[in-house]
Amino acid sequence: MLAFLFEGGKEMQKTVWITGGSRGIGAATVEEFAKCGYNVAFTYQKSDNKANELCEKLKKYPVIALKGDMADRLQVERCYKEIKNTFGFVDSLVVNAGIAQQKMFCDITDNDWNKMFAVNLNSAFYTIQTVLPDMVHKKFGNIVTVSSVWGITGASCESHYAASKAALIGLTKSLALELGLSGIRANSVAAGVIDTDMNCMHDEQTLKHLAGESALGRIGKPEEIARLIRSLCSDDTSFVTGQVIAATGGFVI
Repeated sequence: MLAFLFEGGKEMQKTVWITGGSRGIGAATVEEFAKCGYNVAFTYQKSDNKANELCEKLKKYPVIALKGDMADRLQVERCYKEIKNTFGFVDSLVVNAGIAQQKMFCDITDNDWNKMFAVNLNSAFYTIQTVLPDMVHKKFGNIVTVSSVWGITGASCESHYAASKAALIGLTKSLALELGLSGIRANSVAAGVIDTDMNCMHDEQTLKHLAGESALGRIGKPEEIARLIRSLCSDDTSFVTGQVIAATGGFVI
């Protein structure tokens, strides 16, 4: 399936910006959109090798990687300017940049708390606010935030992570209400336990236990989340907004 827009009778290829795109769900999402015919820009903060490997893997597709801290508004604006100079209008924004940490609540430091919200929530605020004027002007746009099942249920020893992901859900629902009449949709994917580097903090026994807690009896694959994200940016879901899709394998029903 190829993704195109029509403007003034001219066919235009759609463009997506994916934050946190060098690894895990982000990398799978970059690959999914690229193979579905999008121009793809992804940003990342640290993983130069992973970003380069992904670009090399997808070198026959229109994919660019930009290094930048999405928790810094000036860097967000710089990246957006480069994306627009390369591809033009950004039709879809996938807010995926995020970090996790396991810590007892009483041991969480101010730095832990502030960093968690800076990366998981402030980056969403900056990136969405940066692309929004152009989307409102065009009367079109798709925003997908990548939250977590823990943002729905809460999580022992990950309270600051769960709180940041719950806030992301609240932001997404609010944007759907505010932006619907401007032709902009906003949805959130609450990912369950997925086979990514982020979950390497769990030992094998814990992962087995978490898999057993789901209806499907397994953990998820990044590609499964990527396909859902892409669908939420497509015309297949043009009447869907303000929703939180729990992609958890039945961990939460």
